[in-house]
Amino acid sequence: MILRSLLFVPADSERKLEKAKSSPADALILDLEDAVAAERRPQARELMREFLQQPISRASLWVRINPVGSADYQSDLAAVVAARSAGIVVPKPDSPDVLRALDRDLSALEAKHGVPDRATKVIPVASETPAAVLALGEYRKPPPRLAALTWGAEDLSAALGAATNRDGDGAFAFTYRMVRSLCLVAAKAADVEAIETLYADFRDSAGLERFARAAQREGFSGMLAIHPDQVETINAAFTPSAADIAHARLVVAAFESGAGVASLDGKMLDQPHLKQARHVLAMAEAVGSRQ
Repeated sequence: MILRSLLFVPADSERKLEKAKSSPADALILDLEDAVAAERRPQARELMREFLQQPISRASLWVRINPVGSADYQSDLAAVVAARSAGIVVPKPDSPDVLRALDRDLSALEAKHGVPDRATKVIPVASETPAAVLALGEYRKPPPRLAALTWGAEDLSAALGAATNRDGDGAFAFTYRMVRSLCLVAAKAADVEAIETLYADFRDSAGLERFARAAQREGFSGMLAIHPDQVETINAAFTPSAADIAHARLVVAAFESGAGVASLDGKMLDQPHLKQARHVLAMAEAVGSRQ
């Protein structure tokens, strides 16, 4: 599964849900957690259910539930499975063990509603508590249903008692850069895609482009979006260019003999080059299938 852009949409806002129908985002994340006040969550679940029953655009439809074990968890989960969402974004899991408990609850609900077992996938926000950061290495033995990993800095900085998660230049401070890197490595160890966190200043399009392109260069395959205007910039950053695709095809062709190494334009290539080329072509194919 490769998703370039994942747009959060407050599930209690009919106006924003309607606008999201025409979004070019690869995925919509209907938010039942931070974007919705506790007293409005029953209404948000009903709007979410109605939205998921409509013939929406090509976007993959996900729901961010409230944390596993919270007061809203069981109600969120039942509503999501009954509505047959593609998957769940899981906030604040302390470790993959939380996702294993979630798997058991999901399987029971899928059986109840006639949904194929483990059809509902999960993307954890795997860095929002100190315990979660320390458990990132445990994803090398991935829990069931894992589709990707993403990270976040806001809840973590609050948990750490930090006044800010930024340094004097406005970039993420060392602790959060470290966590970002660990999330990327954990995703690759689990053989799933890594999704970059959101860029909060939705008016700063130039900063967003730099941030997204840096994430793409480092190995992230997509990024969270907090505002509809961010989606096209994110999609562009994570879409292979025509030159990227042409080069990747040449690299793959150079290995057609079955040799472990090859050469192209006077440069030696080995298996990591081939793996990267295949990733570029897989990304291009995934993007092409949505257009």
